[in-house]
Amino acid sequence: MKSSAPVARSAICGAFFAMAGFPGLPVAAQIASGAGSAPIRFESILPAESGIRWEHVNGMSDERHLPETVGAGCAFLDFNNDGWMDVYFVNSGPSDFYRPIRPIANALYRNNRDGTFTDVTDAAGVRGGQFGMGAAAADYDADGDTDLFVTAYGRNLLFRNRGDGSFEEVAESAGLYSEGWFTDAVWFDYDNDSHLDLFVSGFVSYSLTESKYCGDNQAGRRHYCIPRSFRPTRCLLYRNNGDGTFRDESESSGISRVGSKAFGAVATDINRDGSLDLFVANDTIQNFLFVNQGDGTFFEQGLLLGVAYSDAGTARSGMGVDAADYDGDGWQDLFVANIDQEMFSLYKNLQGDDFVDASLEVRRETRLYSGWGLRFFDFDNDGDPDLVLANGHPDDMIGLFKPLVSYKQELLLFENTGSDFLNVSDSAGEVFNGEYASRGLAVGDYDNDGDGDVLVSNNGAAPLLLRNGTARGNNWIGLRLVATRSNPEAYGAVVSWSAGGTERSRFRTSGGSFLSSHDPREILGLGAASEAEWIEVRWPGGPVDRLEGVAAGDYLEIREGEGIAD
Repeated sequence: MKSSAPVARSAICGAFFAMAGFPGLPVAAQIASGAGSAPIRFESILPAESGIRWEHVNGMSDERHLPETVGAGCAFLDFNNDGWMDVYFVNSGPSDFYRPIRPIANALYRNNRDGTFTDVTDAAGVRGGQFGMGAAAADYDADGDTDLFVTAYGRNLLFRNRGDGSFEEVAESAGLYSEGWFTDAVWFDYDNDSHLDLFVSGFVSYSLTESKYCGDNQAGRRHYCIPRSFRPTRCLLYRNNGDGTFRDESESSGISRVGSKAFGAVATDINRDGSLDLFVANDTIQNFLFVNQGDGTFFEQGLLLGVAYSDAGTARSGMGVDAADYDGDGWQDLFVANIDQEMFSLYKNLQGDDFVDASLEVRRETRLYSGWGLRFFDFDNDGDPDLVLANGHPDDMIGLFKPLVSYKQELLLFENTGSDFLNVSDSAGEVFNGEYASRGLAVGDYDNDGDGDVLVSNNGAAPLLLRNGTARGNNWIGLRLVATRSNPEAYGAVVSWSAGGTERSRFRTSGGSFLSSHDPREILGLGAASEAEWIEVRWPGGPVDRLEGVAAGDYLEIREGEGIAD
């Protein structure tokens, strides 16, 4: 839906929801006010300023092959261990239905520490070569360097970081060779042995010979088939052997026993039993909630726990997901983005026994949107998780027969009010008035100023780099968690802190968004306080490090069992 001005977005939505029987939307002044006194501000950094001149190529054709409209993802990662976030973009490439007329490559940009980036793709050896989908960054071999797993329509790739600025592709020798159509990937320690295992989302069974003609739309042109037209495939789970290799436990763990059409996935602990569970969004079939049984197996309980279907009992087009304790009650809540008319869902965790779709505000504000990448993050450093959403319809011709819905759509920004979320997109900067065919989204502090910036991958176009310029007088402390006995990324750790007499906590999830990977550091919002009275890190398995009287305004390295590193 086109938004030529902030009021236009609210007016169009208000008219639509009045016709649909929803209560009226907040007026523009209420939406813009937010919870703080200073303006919210995100600025789109242009290629001439950032040095990022890469563009995604989707290979769109008259045959409308489904992979053309799905990708791709992006990542924040510190591949050279200099304390600054670099960026990685996934591109398309040769496949059975696509032969590029010129070479197409993924891209790795090194952070120059001055707001600019330099393309080091060829020197690093991470060009790819498949019809790429997503990226997941983590130190899988516990050698202190960040590695990179790239999913694809074709063959997945594992780039092992050599520690000298270059990578080697080792998927086959590591036991991760797989062919098909794979989308999201999540590194996590599902068996609590301190080694990072790998979950890989399997999408539909698709190939040139399996492609279908799904008819013409109202404009008399061939359109993309919906995933319902194709057979499901299976998700994969690989157990880390601790020696650089993996063993396929997809069947024995229960992960592959249900057919999948999976996109986004996030690992979190929904019942606080100390084992990481998996929430997985599926497109046109039920979402999965794989509950970890603590014995190497998972039990799929999405239907039982209320996150499989809509309130009406129908399967939706789940794409992006994330998890966070948005209301501060100590339980991990879940979010899933769907296609237009289906509305997005914020699932409140009822102490591990059930979930309830808790936000009318989110549902009515997203009715006309199709959501992909998303992330809970504290954009204003007031201590609670806010929410950013990247949107775009999968059908590039949708506007021809649905005048209120467009292929390119606005980004959305929601501010946490404590019990719900308020749409503050109209006051968050000019970039939120633009329209994009957005897919992947990653959050990271690329300029090291203590607030989360946003990276968005747009389908068939240049990406967006959004610098967070929100200035509300709130302070922060950044943490880099260095595990010595737990898994290398400390997934499953709980970080708690007190600032200005207010205590907060955050669970360290893995994955989330859509095909993308985030800055691994934790930024603790302190509000107006100049220090944290205390910070406590409860590592996976139970060890605790506690710090007292920590001053604001810097990144600190916390080593497991040692506290602040020198």
